[in-house]
Amino acid sequence: MSQMHKDRRKFLIQSAGAVAAITTTSTALVACGGSSAVAAEYRYGVASGDPLADRIMLWTHAKVPNSNESVPLTWQVSNSSAFDTLVATGSVTATADKAFTTKVDATGLAAGNTYYYRFVDAVRNASPVGTTRTLPAANATSVKFAVFSCTLYSAGYFNAYDAAAKSGAQYAIHLGDYIYEYGADPAKFGNTDAAALGRVTAPANDIVSLDDYRTRYALYRADPNLQALHAAMPWITVWDDHEFANNAWVDGAENHNSTTQGNWATRKAIAARVYHEWMPIRTPDATNLLKIYRRFDFGNIFTLHMVDTRIEGRDKQYDAYGDADGGLSRYAGALTSGADANHRMMSTTQQAWLTTGIAASTAAWQIMGNQDIMARMWFPGNVLQASAAAIASPTAANQQGVLKSISDFLTAKATPAAARTATQAALVSTSTNPRLPYNLDSWDGYPIQRETILQTVKAMGKKLVTLSGDSHNAWFANLTTLAGEKVGVEFAGSSVTSPGFESVGLGTLGSSLDGTAVLPGVQGSGMGLVDDLNYADTIRRGYLLMTATTAAVKGEYVFVDTIKSKTYVASTGKTVTVAASGDVTYA
Repeated sequence: MSQMHKDRRKFLIQSAGAVAAITTTSTALVACGGSSAVAAEYRYGVASGDPLADRIMLWTHAKVPNSNESVPLTWQVSNSSAFDTLVATGSVTATADKAFTTKVDATGLAAGNTYYYRFVDAVRNASPVGTTRTLPAANATSVKFAVFSCTLYSAGYFNAYDAAAKSGAQYAIHLGDYIYEYGADPAKFGNTDAAALGRVTAPANDIVSLDDYRTRYALYRADPNLQALHAAMPWITVWDDHEFANNAWVDGAENHNSTTQGNWATRKAIAARVYHEWMPIRTPDATNLLKIYRRFDFGNIFTLHMVDTRIEGRDKQYDAYGDADGGLSRYAGALTSGADANHRMMSTTQQAWLTTGIAASTAAWQIMGNQDIMARMWFPGNVLQASAAAIASPTAANQQGVLKSISDFLTAKATPAAARTATQAALVSTSTNPRLPYNLDSWDGYPIQRETILQTVKAMGKKLVTLSGDSHNAWFANLTTLAGEKVGVEFAGSSVTSPGFESVGLGTLGSSLDGTAVLPGVQGSGMGLVDDLNYADTIRRGYLLMTATTAAVKGEYVFVDTIKSKTYVASTGKTVTVAASGDVTYA
Protein backbone atom coordinates (compact mmCIF):
# COMPACT_ATOMS: atom_id res chain seq x y z
CA MET A 1 0.00 0.00 0.00
CA SER A 2 1.40 3.44 -0.94
CA GLN A 3 2.18 5.97 1.79
CA MET A 4 -0.52 8.23 0.37
CA HIS A 5 -3.11 5.47 0.72
CA LYS A 6 -1.88 4.62 4.23
CA ASP A 7 -2.18 8.28 5.29
CA ARG A 8 -5.62 8.58 3.73
CA ARG A 9 -6.77 5.36 5.39
CA LYS A 10 -5.42 6.57 8.76
CA PHE A 11 -7.22 9.92 8.32
CA LEU A 12 -10.54 8.22 7.45
CA ILE A 13 -10.28 5.85 10.42
CA GLN A 14 -9.49 8.70 12.83
CA SER A 15 -12.23 10.91 11.41
CA ALA A 16 -14.75 8.09 11.56
CA GLY A 17 -13.78 7.46 15.17
CA ALA A 18 -14.27 11.07 16.10
CA VAL A 19 -17.65 11.25 14.37
CA ALA A 20 -18.69 7.97 15.96
CA ALA A 21 -17.75 9.30 19.36
CA ILE A 22 -19.93 12.37 18.82
CA THR A 23 -22.80 10.32 17.39
CA THR A 24 -22.70 7.78 20.21
CA THR A 25 -22.62 10.47 22.83
CA SER A 26 -25.36 12.43 21.10
CA THR A 27 -27.63 9.39 20.88
CA ALA A 28 -27.10 8.71 24.56
CA LEU A 29 -27.88 12.30 25.44
CA VAL A 30 -31.07 12.38 23.40
CA ALA A 31 -32.11 9.09 25.00
CA CYS A 32 -31.73 10.75 28.40
CA GLY A 33 -34.41 13.25 27.48
CA GLY A 34 -32.21 16.28 26.71
CA SER A 35 -33.56 19.18 24.70
CA SER A 36 -30.85 18.98 22.04
CA ALA A 37 -33.23 17.78 19.34
CA VAL A 38 -33.10 21.50 18.59
CA ALA A 39 -29.66 23.03 18.15
CA ALA A 40 -28.25 25.02 21.01
CA GLU A 41 -26.95 28.56 20.58
CA TYR A 42 -23.46 29.48 21.82
CA ARG A 43 -24.27 33.17 22.06
CA TYR A 44 -21.26 34.10 24.20
CA GLY A 45 -18.63 32.02 22.51
CA VAL A 46 -16.06 29.93 24.36
CA ALA A 47 -13.31 30.64 26.86
CA SER A 48 -10.49 28.87 28.64
CA GLY A 49 -8.62 29.69 31.80
CA ASP A 50 -6.49 28.79 34.79
CA PRO A 51 -4.01 26.73 32.77
CA LEU A 52 -1.74 24.27 34.54
CA ALA A 53 0.97 22.12 32.99
CA ASP A 54 -1.45 19.22 32.43
CA ARG A 55 -4.95 20.71 32.42
CA ILE A 56 -7.07 23.74 31.68
CA MET A 57 -10.59 25.00 32.32
CA LEU A 58 -12.94 25.17 29.31
CA TRP A 59 -16.10 27.31 29.36
CA THR A 60 -19.15 28.00 27.23
CA HIS A 61 -22.76 29.12 27.41
CA ALA A 62 -25.27 26.92 25.60
CA LYS A 63 -29.02 27.42 25.43
CA VAL A 64 -31.79 26.20 23.18
CA PRO A 65 -33.88 29.19 22.05
CA ASN A 66 -37.17 29.65 23.91
CA SER A 67 -36.39 26.76 26.25
CA ASN A 68 -35.17 26.41 29.83
CA GLU A 69 -34.33 22.73 29.50
CA SER A 70 -30.81 21.54 30.20
CA VAL A 71 -28.41 21.25 27.27
CA PRO A 72 -26.17 18.14 27.24
CA LEU A 73 -22.81 18.78 25.57
CA THR A 74 -19.69 16.93 24.53
CA TRP A 75 -16.43 18.84 24.94
CA GLN A 76 -13.42 18.06 22.77
CA VAL A 77 -9.74 18.97 22.86
CA SER A 78 -7.46 18.39 19.88
CA ASN A 79 -3.98 19.21 18.60
CA SER A 80 -5.63 20.23 15.34
CA SER A 81 -8.25 22.85 14.54
CA ALA A 82 -9.85 20.22 12.28
CA PHE A 83 -10.40 17.95 15.30
CA ASP A 84 -9.29 14.92 13.29
CA THR A 85 -7.85 13.44 16.48
CA LEU A 86 -8.96 14.07 20.04
CA VAL A 87 -6.56 14.21 22.99
CA ALA A 88 -9.35 14.66 25.54
CA THR A 89 -13.15 14.56 25.52
CA GLY A 90 -16.06 14.23 27.89
CA SER A 91 -19.59 15.36 28.75
CA VAL A 92 -21.02 18.39 30.55
CA THR A 93 -24.45 19.94 30.82
CA ALA A 94 -25.51 23.57 30.66
CA THR A 95 -28.35 24.08 33.12
CA ALA A 96 -30.72 26.87 34.08
CA ASP A 97 -29.45 27.02 37.66
CA LYS A 98 -26.11 28.32 36.32
CA ALA A 99 -27.68 30.55 33.68
CA PHE A 100 -26.74 27.95 31.04
CA THR A 101 -23.02 28.47 31.58
CA THR A 102 -20.88 25.40 31.98
CA LYS A 103 -17.21 24.59 32.39
CA VAL A 104 -14.97 21.58 32.75
CA ASP A 105 -11.41 20.89 33.85
CA ALA A 106 -9.82 19.21 30.82
CA THR A 107 -6.99 17.00 32.11
CA GLY A 108 -4.32 14.76 30.66
CA LEU A 109 -2.69 17.48 28.54
CA ALA A 110 1.00 18.11 27.88
CA ALA A 111 2.96 21.12 29.19
CA GLY A 112 3.58 24.07 26.89
CA ASN A 113 1.25 22.82 24.16
CA THR A 114 -1.30 24.71 22.11
CA TYR A 115 -4.70 23.01 21.86
CA TYR A 116 -8.01 23.59 20.13
CA TYR A 117 -11.31 22.98 21.87
CA ARG A 118 -15.03 23.13 21.23
CA PHE A 119 -18.38 21.97 22.55
CA VAL A 120 -20.89 19.90 20.55
CA ASP A 121 -24.55 19.44 21.35
CA ALA A 122 -26.70 16.35 20.80
CA VAL A 123 -27.54 17.24 17.21
CA ARG A 124 -23.85 17.82 16.46
CA ASN A 125 -24.12 21.60 16.43
CA ALA A 126 -20.66 22.81 17.42
CA SER A 127 -19.59 25.90 19.29
CA PRO A 128 -16.95 28.28 17.95
CA VAL A 129 -13.46 26.78 18.19
CA GLY A 130 -11.19 28.17 20.89
CA THR A 131 -7.41 28.11 21.13
CA THR A 132 -5.75 27.50 24.47
CA ARG A 133 -2.38 26.62 25.95
CA THR A 134 -1.10 24.78 29.00
CA LEU A 135 1.54 26.27 31.27
CA PRO A 136 5.10 25.90 29.97
CA ALA A 137 7.45 23.06 30.88
CA ALA A 138 10.33 23.66 33.28
CA ASN A 139 12.78 24.23 30.42
CA ALA A 140 10.78 27.01 28.72
CA THR A 141 12.88 29.98 27.67
CA SER A 142 10.28 32.74 27.31
CA VAL A 143 6.66 33.56 28.16
CA LYS A 144 4.59 36.38 26.65
CA PHE A 145 1.35 37.50 28.25
CA ALA A 146 -1.08 40.43 28.15
CA VAL A 147 -2.33 42.21 31.27
CA PHE A 148 -5.65 44.05 31.56
CA SER A 149 -7.81 45.87 34.08
CA CYS A 150 -10.81 48.18 34.31
CA THR A 151 -13.10 47.51 31.36
CA LEU A 152 -16.10 49.82 31.56
CA TYR A 153 -18.52 48.84 28.77
CA SER A 154 -20.28 52.20 28.58
CA ALA A 155 -17.06 54.24 28.28
CA GLY A 156 -16.08 52.92 24.86
CA TYR A 157 -15.05 50.03 22.67
CA PHE A 158 -12.77 47.24 23.86
CA ASN A 159 -10.09 48.04 21.27
CA ALA A 160 -7.32 47.01 23.66
CA TYR A 161 -8.72 43.46 23.69
CA ASP A 162 -8.65 43.41 19.90
CA ALA A 163 -5.05 44.69 19.82
CA ALA A 164 -3.94 42.09 22.35
CA ALA A 165 -5.48 39.27 20.32
CA LYS A 166 -3.06 40.21 17.51
CA SER A 167 -0.03 40.72 19.77
CA GLY A 168 1.41 37.22 19.94
CA ALA A 169 0.57 36.91 23.64
CA GLN A 170 0.19 33.33 24.86
CA TYR A 171 -1.83 34.08 28.00
CA ALA A 172 -4.09 36.85 29.33
CA ILE A 173 -4.14 38.09 32.91
CA HIS A 174 -7.04 40.25 34.08
CA LEU A 175 -6.53 42.08 37.38
CA GLY A 176 -10.11 43.04 38.04
CA ASP A 177 -12.99 45.34 37.19
CA TYR A 178 -13.91 42.96 34.38
CA ILE A 179 -17.40 44.45 34.67
CA TYR A 180 -18.80 47.54 36.42
CA GLU A 181 -21.88 47.59 38.59
CA TYR A 182 -23.18 51.05 37.68
CA GLY A 183 -26.50 51.58 35.96
CA ALA A 184 -27.26 53.40 32.70
CA ASP A 185 -27.94 56.89 34.11
CA PRO A 186 -25.91 59.25 31.86
CA ALA A 187 -24.71 61.05 34.99
CA LYS A 188 -23.00 57.93 36.31
CA PHE A 189 -19.30 57.27 35.93
CA GLY A 190 -18.19 56.71 32.33
CA ASN A 191 -21.67 56.93 30.79
CA THR A 192 -21.35 60.28 28.99
CA ASP A 193 -20.98 58.84 25.48
CA ALA A 194 -22.76 55.52 26.02
CA ALA A 195 -25.88 56.28 23.99
CA ALA A 196 -23.96 57.76 21.05
CA LEU A 197 -21.65 54.71 20.98
CA GLY A 198 -24.44 52.16 21.34
CA ARG A 199 -22.90 51.06 24.65
CA VAL A 200 -25.77 51.70 27.07
CA THR A 201 -25.42 49.26 29.91
CA ALA A 202 -28.06 46.69 30.94
CA PRO A 203 -29.86 46.37 33.21
CA ALA A 204 -30.48 50.10 33.60
CA ASN A 205 -30.09 50.01 37.38
CA ASP A 206 -27.02 49.34 39.51
CA ILE A 207 -26.78 45.57 39.62
CA VAL A 208 -27.87 43.95 42.88
CA SER A 209 -29.92 40.80 42.23
CA LEU A 210 -28.85 37.46 40.74
CA ASP A 211 -30.56 38.31 37.44
CA ASP A 212 -28.91 41.74 37.45
CA TYR A 213 -25.39 40.38 37.71
CA ARG A 214 -26.03 37.66 35.13
CA THR A 215 -27.48 40.18 32.70
CA ARG A 216 -24.45 42.44 33.10
CA TYR A 217 -21.96 39.62 32.44
CA ALA A 218 -23.99 38.57 29.40
CA LEU A 219 -23.82 42.14 28.07
CA TYR A 220 -20.05 42.23 28.38
CA ARG A 221 -19.56 38.74 26.97
CA ALA A 222 -21.62 39.66 23.90
CA ASP A 223 -18.89 42.13 22.95
CA PRO A 224 -17.09 40.69 19.87
CA ASN A 225 -13.61 41.85 20.90
CA LEU A 226 -13.96 40.31 24.34
CA GLN A 227 -15.30 37.06 22.88
CA ALA A 228 -12.44 36.90 20.39
CA LEU A 229 -9.75 37.38 23.03
CA HIS A 230 -11.31 34.74 25.28
CA ALA A 231 -11.30 32.33 22.32
CA ALA A 232 -7.70 33.17 21.41
CA MET A 233 -5.86 32.33 24.64
CA PRO A 234 -6.34 31.16 28.24
CA TRP A 235 -7.15 33.77 30.88
CA ILE A 236 -6.11 33.99 34.51
CA THR A 237 -8.38 36.39 36.37
CA VAL A 238 -9.07 37.90 39.75
CA TRP A 239 -11.79 40.29 40.77
CA ASP A 240 -11.50 43.83 42.15
CA ASP A 241 -14.29 45.99 43.53
CA HIS A 242 -16.61 46.63 40.58
CA GLU A 243 -17.44 42.96 40.17
CA PHE A 244 -19.18 43.66 43.50
CA ALA A 245 -19.52 47.43 44.12
CA ASN A 246 -17.17 50.41 44.14
CA ASN A 247 -14.54 50.56 46.89
CA ALA A 248 -15.67 47.31 48.48
CA TRP A 249 -14.24 45.80 51.64
CA VAL A 250 -15.23 42.74 53.68
CA ASP A 251 -18.29 44.26 55.30
CA GLY A 252 -19.49 46.83 52.79
CA ALA A 253 -18.75 49.12 49.87
CA GLU A 254 -18.91 52.82 49.04
CA ASN A 255 -21.52 52.03 46.37
CA HIS A 256 -23.75 49.84 48.51
CA ASN A 257 -26.73 51.23 50.38
CA SER A 258 -28.19 48.62 52.69
CA THR A 259 -31.44 50.57 52.99
CA THR A 260 -32.22 50.35 49.28
CA GLN A 261 -29.99 47.48 48.12
CA GLY A 262 -30.37 45.00 50.94
CA ASN A 263 -27.85 42.99 52.89
CA TRP A 264 -24.21 43.37 51.77
CA ALA A 265 -23.35 39.74 52.51
CA THR A 266 -26.20 38.63 50.24
CA ARG A 267 -25.11 40.92 47.41
CA LYS A 268 -21.50 39.81 47.83
CA ALA A 269 -22.46 36.15 47.67
CA ILE A 270 -24.52 36.73 44.51
CA ALA A 271 -21.66 38.60 42.83
CA ALA A 272 -19.19 35.84 43.65
CA ARG A 273 -21.57 33.14 42.41
CA VAL A 274 -22.09 34.86 39.07
CA TYR A 275 -18.35 35.53 38.67
CA HIS A 276 -17.66 31.80 39.01
CA GLU A 277 -20.46 31.05 36.53
CA TRP A 278 -19.18 33.34 33.78
CA MET A 279 -15.41 33.20 34.20
CA PRO A 280 -13.20 30.25 33.17
CA ILE A 281 -11.76 30.06 36.67
CA ARG A 282 -10.90 26.86 38.52
CA THR A 283 -12.75 27.41 41.77
CA PRO A 284 -10.21 26.77 44.55
CA ASP A 285 -12.85 25.93 47.17
CA ALA A 286 -16.39 25.06 46.10
CA THR A 287 -17.60 25.62 49.67
CA ASN A 288 -16.21 29.18 49.75
CA LEU A 289 -16.67 31.10 46.51
CA LEU A 290 -15.12 34.19 48.09
CA LYS A 291 -11.68 32.51 48.15
CA ILE A 292 -9.98 32.92 44.77
CA TYR A 293 -6.30 33.49 45.49
CA ARG A 294 -4.23 30.86 43.69
CA ARG A 295 -0.81 30.19 42.14
CA PHE A 296 0.62 29.28 38.71
CA ASP A 297 4.15 28.09 37.87
CA PHE A 298 5.40 29.24 34.46
CA GLY A 299 8.28 26.79 34.25
CA ASN A 300 11.49 28.04 35.81
CA ILE A 301 10.80 31.57 34.61
CA PHE A 302 8.28 32.86 37.13
CA THR A 303 5.65 31.91 39.66
CA LEU A 304 2.45 33.95 39.43
CA HIS A 305 0.73 34.57 42.74
CA MET A 306 -2.82 35.83 42.08
CA VAL A 307 -3.92 37.57 45.25
CA ASP A 308 -7.26 39.02 46.36
CA THR A 309 -6.74 42.40 48.02
CA ARG A 310 -10.39 43.38 47.80
CA ILE A 311 -12.96 40.93 49.14
CA GLU A 312 -11.25 38.15 51.08
CA GLY A 313 -9.87 40.10 54.04
CA ARG A 314 -9.80 43.87 53.44
CA ASP A 315 -10.61 46.21 56.31
CA LYS A 316 -12.55 49.41 55.70
CA GLN A 317 -10.55 52.13 53.96
CA TYR A 318 -9.43 55.19 55.93
CA ASP A 319 -11.06 57.39 53.29
CA ALA A 320 -14.43 55.66 53.66
CA TYR A 321 -15.29 57.46 56.89
CA GLY A 322 -16.34 60.79 55.41
CA ASP A 323 -13.46 62.81 56.88
CA ALA A 324 -13.07 66.28 55.39
CA ASP A 325 -9.42 65.51 54.55
CA GLY A 326 -10.22 62.17 52.91
CA GLY A 327 -8.96 60.18 55.87
CA LEU A 328 -5.37 61.49 55.79
CA SER A 329 -5.34 62.54 59.45
CA ARG A 330 -6.70 59.16 60.49
CA TYR A 331 -4.12 57.45 58.27
CA ALA A 332 -1.17 59.54 59.52
CA GLY A 333 -2.12 59.02 63.15
CA ALA A 334 -2.48 55.27 62.76
CA LEU A 335 0.82 54.96 60.90
CA THR A 336 2.73 57.06 63.44
CA SER A 337 1.26 55.30 66.47
CA GLY A 338 1.52 51.81 65.03
CA ALA A 339 -2.24 51.34 65.26
CA ASP A 340 -2.21 50.51 61.56
CA ALA A 341 -0.59 47.13 62.28
CA ASN A 342 -3.96 45.37 62.24
CA HIS A 343 -5.35 47.25 59.26
CA ARG A 344 -5.27 44.75 56.39
CA MET A 345 -5.69 44.44 52.63
CA MET A 346 -5.75 40.66 52.95
CA SER A 347 -6.25 38.19 55.78
CA THR A 348 -3.31 36.84 57.76
CA THR A 349 -4.15 33.45 56.20
CA GLN A 350 -3.72 34.77 52.66
CA GLN A 351 -0.61 36.73 53.64
CA ALA A 352 0.97 33.54 54.97
CA TRP A 353 -0.05 31.69 51.79
CA LEU A 354 1.62 34.41 49.71
CA THR A 355 4.92 34.61 51.56
CA THR A 356 5.17 30.83 52.01
CA GLY A 357 4.59 30.35 48.29
CA ILE A 358 7.22 32.93 47.40
CA ALA A 359 9.69 31.21 49.71
CA ALA A 360 8.99 27.79 48.19
CA SER A 361 9.22 28.88 44.55
CA THR A 362 12.47 28.16 42.71
CA ALA A 363 11.53 30.26 39.68
CA ALA A 364 13.70 33.20 38.64
CA TRP A 365 10.94 35.76 39.31
CA GLN A 366 8.08 36.10 41.74
CA ILE A 367 5.19 37.93 40.07
CA MET A 368 2.21 39.09 42.10
CA GLY A 369 -1.09 39.57 40.26
CA ASN A 370 -2.54 42.32 42.35
CA GLN A 371 -5.55 44.63 42.09
CA ASP A 372 -4.38 47.91 43.58
CA ILE A 373 -1.21 49.98 43.22
CA MET A 374 1.37 48.63 45.69
CA ALA A 375 4.12 51.22 45.16
CA ARG A 376 4.22 54.25 47.44
CA MET A 377 2.38 56.97 45.50
CA TRP A 378 3.22 59.69 48.00
CA PHE A 379 2.67 63.28 46.90
CA PRO A 380 4.23 66.38 48.46
CA GLY A 381 1.92 67.84 51.08
CA ASN A 382 1.87 71.28 49.47
CA VAL A 383 0.51 69.78 46.25
CA LEU A 384 -2.16 67.76 48.02
CA GLN A 385 -3.18 70.80 50.05
CA ALA A 386 -3.56 72.94 46.93
CA SER A 387 -5.47 70.14 45.20
CA ALA A 388 -7.87 69.80 48.13
CA ALA A 389 -8.60 73.53 47.96
CA ALA A 390 -9.26 73.32 44.21
CA ILE A 391 -11.59 70.35 44.65
CA ALA A 392 -13.53 72.13 47.40
CA SER A 393 -13.71 75.34 45.35
CA PRO A 394 -12.76 74.87 41.69
CA THR A 395 -12.08 78.53 40.96
CA ALA A 396 -9.53 79.61 38.37
CA ALA A 397 -7.32 80.97 41.16
CA ASN A 398 -7.36 77.67 43.06
CA GLN A 399 -6.64 75.68 39.91
CA GLN A 400 -3.70 77.94 39.16
CA GLY A 401 -2.64 77.36 42.74
CA VAL A 402 -2.32 73.63 42.03
CA LEU A 403 -0.10 74.27 39.03
CA LYS A 404 2.05 76.68 41.04
CA SER A 405 2.43 74.20 43.91
CA ILE A 406 3.65 71.56 41.44
CA SER A 407 6.03 73.96 39.71
CA ASP A 408 7.44 75.22 43.02
CA PHE A 409 8.12 71.71 44.26
CA LEU A 410 9.69 70.43 41.03
CA THR A 411 11.91 73.50 40.79
CA ALA A 412 13.04 73.06 44.39
CA LYS A 413 13.77 69.37 43.87
CA ALA A 414 15.81 70.04 40.71
CA THR A 415 17.84 72.80 42.36
CA PRO A 416 21.14 71.60 43.89
CA ALA A 417 20.91 71.54 47.68
CA ALA A 418 23.59 74.20 48.11
CA ALA A 419 21.71 76.60 45.84
CA ARG A 420 18.22 76.19 47.33
CA THR A 421 16.49 79.07 49.03
CA ALA A 422 15.05 78.55 52.50
CA THR A 423 11.60 78.17 50.94
CA GLN A 424 12.85 75.56 48.49
CA ALA A 425 14.65 73.65 51.22
CA ALA A 426 11.42 73.54 53.21
CA LEU A 427 9.54 72.21 50.18
CA VAL A 428 12.03 69.39 49.64
CA SER A 429 12.21 68.46 53.32
CA THR A 430 9.89 65.65 54.35
CA SER A 431 9.69 67.18 57.83
CA THR A 432 8.25 70.50 56.75
CA ASN A 433 6.52 69.20 53.61
CA PRO A 434 5.58 65.58 54.34
CA ARG A 435 4.80 63.09 51.58
CA LEU A 436 1.27 61.74 51.78
CA PRO A 437 -0.65 59.16 49.72
CA TYR A 438 -3.30 60.39 47.32
CA ASN A 439 -5.32 57.15 47.29
CA LEU A 440 -6.04 55.36 50.56
CA ASP A 441 -8.00 52.64 48.73
CA SER A 442 -4.67 51.34 47.37
CA TRP A 443 -1.86 49.64 49.32
CA ASP A 444 -0.89 53.14 50.53
CA GLY A 445 -3.87 52.93 52.87
CA TYR A 446 -2.52 49.70 54.41
CA PRO A 447 1.18 50.54 54.85
CA ILE A 448 2.12 48.23 57.71
CA GLN A 449 0.89 45.05 56.03
CA ARG A 450 2.65 46.14 52.84
CA GLU A 451 5.82 46.78 54.83
CA THR A 452 5.63 43.33 56.42
CA ILE A 453 5.28 41.62 53.03
CA LEU A 454 8.10 43.64 51.45
CA GLN A 455 10.46 43.05 54.37
CA THR A 456 9.70 39.32 54.21
CA VAL A 457 10.45 39.18 50.48
CA LYS A 458 13.60 41.28 50.98
CA ALA A 459 14.89 38.85 53.59
CA MET A 460 14.33 35.97 51.15
CA GLY A 461 16.36 37.69 48.44
CA LYS A 462 13.63 37.05 45.86
CA LYS A 463 13.10 39.07 42.67
CA LEU A 464 9.64 40.60 43.07
CA VAL A 465 7.45 42.10 40.34
CA THR A 466 3.90 43.26 40.97
CA LEU A 467 1.31 43.64 38.24
CA SER A 468 -1.41 46.07 39.23
CA GLY A 469 -4.57 47.67 37.91
CA ASP A 470 -7.42 49.76 39.35
CA SER A 471 -5.94 53.25 38.85
CA HIS A 472 -6.89 53.60 35.12
CA ASN A 473 -3.43 55.07 34.43
CA ALA A 474 -0.10 53.54 33.36
CA TRP A 475 2.76 53.46 35.84
CA PHE A 476 6.17 51.88 36.37
CA ALA A 477 7.54 52.30 39.88
CA ASN A 478 9.99 51.01 42.45
CA LEU A 479 8.61 48.98 45.34
CA THR A 480 10.29 50.38 48.43
CA THR A 481 10.01 49.92 52.16
CA LEU A 482 9.07 52.78 54.44
CA ALA A 483 12.81 53.38 54.87
CA GLY A 484 13.22 53.70 51.11
CA GLU A 485 14.92 50.34 50.40
CA LYS A 486 14.08 48.97 46.95
CA VAL A 487 12.63 45.46 47.10
CA GLY A 488 11.12 45.08 43.62
CA VAL A 489 9.29 46.86 40.82
CA GLU A 490 5.69 47.41 39.79
CA PHE A 491 4.16 47.42 36.32
CA ALA A 492 0.70 48.99 36.51
CA GLY A 493 -1.28 49.01 33.30
CA SER A 494 -3.73 51.56 32.02
CA SER A 495 -7.40 50.70 31.83
CA VAL A 496 -9.01 49.12 28.79
CA THR A 497 -11.71 51.83 28.72
CA SER A 498 -12.28 53.36 32.16
CA PRO A 499 -11.48 57.10 32.32
CA GLY A 500 -8.17 58.09 33.90
CA PHE A 501 -6.68 61.35 35.13
CA GLU A 502 -7.44 62.94 31.76
CA SER A 503 -11.15 62.79 32.52
CA VAL A 504 -10.75 65.34 35.34
CA GLY A 505 -8.37 67.62 33.48
CA LEU A 506 -5.16 66.06 34.82
CA GLY A 507 -4.02 64.27 31.69
CA THR A 508 -0.84 66.33 31.48
CA LEU A 509 0.13 65.50 35.06
CA GLY A 510 2.13 62.41 34.08
CA SER A 511 5.36 64.24 33.20
CA SER A 512 5.31 66.05 36.56
CA LEU A 513 4.69 62.81 38.40
CA ASP A 514 7.60 60.89 36.85
CA GLY A 515 10.02 63.81 36.42
CA THR A 516 10.11 64.04 32.63
CA ALA A 517 8.75 67.58 32.94
CA VAL A 518 12.11 68.43 34.53
CA LEU A 519 14.27 66.12 32.39
CA PRO A 520 12.41 65.46 29.12
CA GLY A 521 12.95 61.95 27.78
CA VAL A 522 14.76 60.78 30.91
CA GLN A 523 12.93 58.08 32.85
CA GLY A 524 13.77 57.05 36.39
CA SER A 525 15.48 60.32 37.33
CA GLY A 526 13.69 60.65 40.68
CA MET A 527 12.94 64.29 39.82
CA GLY A 528 9.15 63.93 39.82
CA LEU A 529 6.44 64.59 42.37
CA VAL A 530 6.45 60.91 43.38
CA ASP A 531 9.92 59.69 44.40
CA ASP A 532 9.37 56.03 43.49
CA LEU A 533 7.64 56.66 40.16
CA ASN A 534 9.77 56.19 37.03
CA TYR A 535 7.20 56.33 34.23
CA ALA A 536 3.60 57.51 33.98
CA ASP A 537 0.99 57.99 31.26
CA THR A 538 -2.15 59.68 32.53
CA ILE A 539 -3.92 60.12 29.21
CA ARG A 540 -4.25 56.91 27.21
CA ARG A 541 -6.14 53.62 27.45
CA GLY A 542 -4.57 50.24 26.68
CA TYR A 543 -2.89 47.19 28.17
CA LEU A 544 0.47 45.74 29.18
CA LEU A 545 2.33 43.25 27.00
CA MET A 546 4.82 41.38 29.17
CA THR A 547 7.69 39.13 28.09
CA ALA A 548 9.52 37.15 30.77
CA THR A 549 12.73 35.12 30.64
CA THR A 550 15.01 34.05 33.46
CA ALA A 551 17.28 36.98 32.52
CA ALA A 552 14.72 39.80 32.34
CA VAL A 553 11.10 40.92 32.55
CA LYS A 554 10.01 43.35 29.83
CA GLY A 555 6.83 45.39 29.88
CA GLU A 556 5.47 47.15 26.81
CA TYR A 557 2.85 49.80 27.53
CA VAL A 558 0.53 49.44 24.54
CA PHE A 559 -2.02 52.20 23.96
CA VAL A 560 -4.91 52.62 21.55
CA ASP A 561 -5.47 56.06 20.06
CA THR A 562 -9.23 55.94 20.67
CA ILE A 563 -11.96 53.96 22.38
CA LYS A 564 -14.72 56.05 20.80
CA SER A 565 -14.42 54.43 17.38
CA LYS A 566 -14.04 50.82 16.30
CA THR A 567 -11.28 52.01 13.97
CA TYR A 568 -8.14 52.57 16.00
CA VAL A 569 -4.34 52.44 15.96
CA ALA A 570 -2.33 50.66 18.65
CA SER A 571 1.20 51.76 19.52
CA THR A 572 3.78 51.17 22.23
CA GLY A 573 4.20 54.20 24.47
CA LYS A 574 7.12 52.92 26.52
CA THR A 575 9.08 49.69 26.92
CA VAL A 576 10.60 48.98 30.32
CA THR A 577 13.03 46.10 30.82
CA VAL A 578 14.11 44.91 34.26
CA ALA A 579 17.19 42.67 34.24
CA ALA A 580 17.80 39.97 36.82
CA SER A 581 20.68 42.15 38.04
CA GLY A 582 18.15 44.86 38.91
CA ASP A 583 19.19 47.21 36.11
CA VAL A 584 16.27 48.97 34.39
CA THR A 585 16.29 50.28 30.82
CA TYR A 586 13.69 52.34 28.99
CA ALA A 587 12.91 52.52 25.27
